[in-house]
Amino acid sequence: MTITDVARHAGVSTAAVSKVLRNAYGSSPAMQEKVRAAMAELNYRPHAAARGMRGRTYTIGVLLDNIRNPFFADILDGIRDELHQSEYTVLIGAAGFDADDQARTVRSMVDRQMDGIILIAPGSRRSEVLETAATTPTVVIGHHDPSPAHDSVVDADGAGAGLVVDHLVSLGHRDIALVSAPGTKASLWKQTPEAELAKGYLEAMERHGLVEQAQVVRTSYSDDGGYKAGMQLLTGERPPTAIMTGADVAALGIYRATDALGMSVPDDLSLVGYNNTAIAALTAVQLSSVDQAGHTMGATAARMLIERVEGRRDRAVLTTMTPRLVVRRSTASPRTP
Repeated sequence: MTITDVARHAGVSTAAVSKVLRNAYGSSPAMQEKVRAAMAELNYRPHAAARGMRGRTYTIGVLLDNIRNPFFADILDGIRDELHQSEYTVLIGAAGFDADDQARTVRSMVDRQMDGIILIAPGSRRSEVLETAATTPTVVIGHHDPSPAHDSVVDADGAGAGLVVDHLVSLGHRDIALVSAPGTKASLWKQTPEAELAKGYLEAMERHGLVEQAQVVRTSYSDDGGYKAGMQLLTGERPPTAIMTGADVAALGIYRATDALGMSVPDDLSLVGYNNTAIAALTAVQLSSVDQAGHTMGATAARMLIERVEGRRDRAVLTTMTPRLVVRRSTASPRTP
């Protein structure tokens, strides 16, 4: 089947069918309904390779380092919901944490003529991302480094860290530690989410006169990484009474560490995560967490990318999410000695 067959079946022009397939301006709801009904009746499916030869494949690539971080699921849901009424298909590349592996995956997306790419906190080198963005519409989620070559969607991570420190100090905590990701030195990104989070944490601790009590432990954002960081902090010379993590998934590992040490949350340790994923609201977890609107971040990135694909190249757009602290049962006043 071809678009000529669809046009004949629907009783419209091939140009009208093309407009519907491209979700282009000027295609009325009635026209879209008529054309899509004809496509369904004829079992018509556009051929991606043929469309690519005409200039567009209607595929969007999304790069992430792993699929175990539940916050990425929120972002992907936002991307999917934003694009589900369009002709675009989302293809995911879980490339791992290695910079070279991520770069290889991005190159594969470009080689397959994907119309645009969304990079979620990429660990690949900034120079390679800029090179890709020069030829392929690109949106970067997470990193605060601006560039006229790509759009960006970020969270006000420094402000989010400040919300957590302010909350814990209001409960009476002074020994507050941060568990953050190590970052990737080779990537040459200067304003990564973890860098902004640590900066905001240290500034908030200094604002409260607690800079001497500040502790930062770097680990991977995973259950295992959180467990190792929790064991290091809680068995150290100066164990904190409260810990903030840069991701909810790492906070789960700290829960496990407290259980291994015969401690409990929040009686012996107040714990705050970041991302406010579905896990945080589970009855058995009830983790206080910073909500950075992952679904909205994904939807915004998808919308901005399609704008670039459709022709906006004259300016780069930076959108910043406003963080919100959601307080649950994992935080309380420190135990009185």
